[in-house]
Amino acid sequence: MPQPDDTHWMRLALDQARNGVGRTAPNPPVGCVIVKNDTLLGSGWHRAAGQPHAEREALADVRANHGPDATRGATAYVTLEPCSTHGRTPPCTDGLISAGIARVVYACTDENPDHAGRADEILRAAGIQITSGTCRADARKLLRPFFKVRRTGLPWVIWKTAMSLDGRLTRPPGESQWLTGETARADVQKLRATCDAILTTGETVRRDKPALTIRVPALLDGRPQPWRVIFTDHPDTLPADAPLFTDSAKHRTLIRPRAAITESLRTLAADHDVLTCMTEAGGVFSAALFDAGLVDEAVIYYAPRICGGPVPALAGTSLPESLRFAETSYEKLGDDIRFSGIVTGRP
Repeated sequence: MPQPDDTHWMRLALDQARNGVGRTAPNPPVGCVIVKNDTLLGSGWHRAAGQPHAEREALADVRANHGPDATRGATAYVTLEPCSTHGRTPPCTDGLISAGIARVVYACTDENPDHAGRADEILRAAGIQITSGTCRADARKLLRPFFKVRRTGLPWVIWKTAMSLDGRLTRPPGESQWLTGETARADVQKLRATCDAILTTGETVRRDKPALTIRVPALLDGRPQPWRVIFTDHPDTLPADAPLFTDSAKHRTLIRPRAAITESLRTLAADHDVLTCMTEAGGVFSAALFDAGLVDEAVIYYAPRICGGPVPALAGTSLPESLRFAETSYEKLGDDIRFSGIVTGRP
């Protein structure tokens, strides 16, 4: 049965899980806290594939600070059902049992069929009490990319764009290349740090020669640069001196056919461990993603300008009906407005 403080402690576990967003693929970002007698003893989060899972990080934290027996009789709060199979790391169910944990509270059932529902049986057989569903909705928001890949084989796609109030991507000739201000551009760096890949086009590479890297050391902090994926049917026309082919992350640049977006995204998930990707491209490519039903989320930076010109942020979509967005938010960043929302009907 849920207890009065379960929500409080699970929110702390969710804070831990957020540390792993953009770092754990192909694994999900998961957090864990260990509590005993209404006191937080330790916490942890999964840092990268192949490294200890959140539960084992938290158990190690408790032992390091309170001794080897401190975990006995404690409650573990985990944002995802503990794993119960041996992969690159041992099962977390075994770790919780051997640590003497008395109760496990988790937010979401794992949609991985190798794990789904198994933890309850294993842990209860060991005499551990189970409570599930605490803060489920908040946990699912963090786990949506992982669950989507598991279910469909496709990564979570964020349509990111910056546009003027009249929906244009560029300013008139002779003006700065930047539509938005420094605060909004700094926010884009944070968004990139949550993604495993950035999608662009040959046209964008030829025109702008973008780097598409995480340039803030604190955001990078040991994780690899995102994959830079160029969609083009004319790779021989790409500029050899573009940063994507010359910088220190050039080995993280991929070229994929423009005519096979869906299959390319599927390959990114299967072969390159991509859970989440975002766009840095023009309106034609963005429209193709929407037309193919591939966009899950939108992040739009609106600049307080009217620019005119021929370059729309979304060009020529052929949707049978308008798309609505749920979980919408608006944030003022300097003079700009950041909109975000989830495409209605997406999981």
